[in-house]
Amino acid sequence: MKKTRYFSIVMILCMTVALVLAGCGQQAQAPAKKVEPAVKDIILATTTSTRDSGLLDYLLPVFEKQSGYKVKVIAVGTGAALKMGEKGEADVLLVHAPDAEKKVMATGATINRRLIMHNDFVFAGPKADPAKIKKSSVENALKAIADNKAVFVSRGDDSGTHKMEKKLWNFVKIKPEGAWYQQAGAGMAQTLKIADERHGYTLTDRATYLAQKKNLTLEILVEGDKKLLNIYHVMEVNSKKFSKVNAAGAKAFGDFLLSAQGQKMIAEHGKQKYGQPLFFADGGKTEQEFSAK
Repeated sequence: MKKTRYFSIVMILCMTVALVLAGCGQQAQAPAKKVEPAVKDIILATTTSTRDSGLLDYLLPVFEKQSGYKVKVIAVGTGAALKMGEKGEADVLLVHAPDAEKKVMATGATINRRLIMHNDFVFAGPKADPAKIKKSSVENALKAIADNKAVFVSRGDDSGTHKMEKKLWNFVKIKPEGAWYQQAGAGMAQTLKIADERHGYTLTDRATYLAQKKNLTLEILVEGDKKLLNIYHVMEVNSKKFSKVNAAGAKAFGDFLLSAQGQKMIAEHGKQKYGQPLFFADGGKTEQEFSAK
């Protein structure tokens, strides 16, 4: 009887110790509680290409889930996005007009400008190609379009694409004007649609063209020229100049884009659907590296 009682007490003690150890193990394995950001909302001012290409729809849900931030996207031309930054009306910018970006940086309105990715611009036009620009150089393509007064639809919205287009016209010393040169005053997807309807040419970033291709008859006619490089940077709006800026959120977004996960997602976006990536990840690179190529 005594042995049985002794055995029962030992069993109870062993079970108690086992339960305590199990509880300790569960506590040790419990994930750390995620710290919620003090200010959750982030205003991102960006070019329409990051929206129209589907890149933001791909990236933002992951960033928001991991960080606890909520991103409000204002997709406009890069010129308008930079102006928002200059006025402190956004927290972070994702844009593609290096010369204009540097001017804004010089005012102190933005800080921490970092290279994120690149793709390229292409000239798209009707299959009939009335100006015969297919596979020609940028210089010859623009001269042929102007000489033939072939319809050219410009974004006309001070976007990064529009800035590049004006830079290219200036490079060939042509001032585009007349009925053949039409300004859409719209985003890239809408400009492509207008050019398609009018059987005209346009300059577009490759990502938006590929994303819209199923709705277009336009074809890529000129590509691969070094002058058509399209570089994107992230810039944080300076909270020391604009007190309402969500500095922590802006930095967190930029850090995510440059993280191993963010760069991998950027590099993979579009591969499965279009058979090629829409952007190339460039974390850690500089503009000088591109100019040297």
